[in-house]
Amino acid sequence: MMFLEKGDLHFVLDVLAGLGKLYVPAESNGITRFVPYGGEKTQVWLQTNTAISPKEILFPATETLYRYETGRGKETVKPVADHHAPLILFGIRSCDLQAITCLDDVFLDGEFVDELYRERRETATIIALSCAKAGPHCFCQSMGLDPLAHRQSDLQMYDYDQYYGLEANSDRGRLLLETLEKHDLLSVSGRENPVPALEFALEVETEGITEKLTGMFEHPLWEEVASKCLNCGICTYLCPACHCFDISEKLDNAHCGSKIRCWDSCMFSGYTRMAGGHNPRPGKRERVRERFMHKLCYFPQRYGKYLCTGCGRCLAKCPVGLEITKIMELVKEVENDA
Repeated sequence: MMFLEKGDLHFVLDVLAGLGKLYVPAESNGITRFVPYGGEKTQVWLQTNTAISPKEILFPATETLYRYETGRGKETVKPVADHHAPLILFGIRSCDLQAITCLDDVFLDGEFVDELYRERRETATIIALSCAKAGPHCFCQSMGLDPLAHRQSDLQMYDYDQYYGLEANSDRGRLLLETLEKHDLLSVSGRENPVPALEFALEVETEGITEKLTGMFEHPLWEEVASKCLNCGICTYLCPACHCFDISEKLDNAHCGSKIRCWDSCMFSGYTRMAGGHNPRPGKRERVRERFMHKLCYFPQRYGKYLCTGCGRCLAKCPVGLEITKIMELVKEVENDA
């Protein structure tokens, strides 16, 4: 393991910024999120996780997919040219990196690959940061994650008092370490004491939850749970793993325009409304059920991991306290044959 003095962090960020487009956690307009690094004027935020996840870097909230032209005897479709510079994502926590692996499953695994996501993901080098403490709404450990390290990172950083410990998990990570060594920013000696395990104020039992939910599609619990939901969608927009989207059209004139992808939410009635007016999820019951079944049942059955990473953002911001941890507790208590 290599070591970096915390006082030299801005020198490291300057070096990284020369290797690609560097994103760091920082406060922007009163909200903490991942922003392009702008030198020492960027106030890097490392105290806690950000309010907004880094999902929007790899999967933007709004993006143009392609432009088209029709009529005049020709029909053309032109993908939007977007030659991505190498991305470096610095300071990602385990919960958000786990969410990125979920997005990889959705957009990269299978017969159909999302090319725009793939282009960004393939250029991205991820530098993860261990958590120094668990927030009041954090429960990643209950979802099977290690808040101190994630092996899918290229480079893992550990918080040791006055030092950061750096450990490479990939060739890209090893190349970064070599580059930083050439700038005399790392040492082989440091206070490598074991990082203490975090104490979580919030814990939930997940054992058997997927199997239990398999028999609960028509359970009356969903009516009870949905009664307080506002269908505001804040949970889905803050979630680092949610990936629902809609595609709309922007017309330049009668013959040409573009297709635009925007984040959507399974909490909205319009998300599943069909062209003829039929809606397979007409009420709050069906929409709320879909959200929790997807995260805790369908996704684990298909990909072997939960679509909830325990980041706690939805718990912190839900205006009516409809918390996924409470839903899991209720599910564990009910009878399947009700």
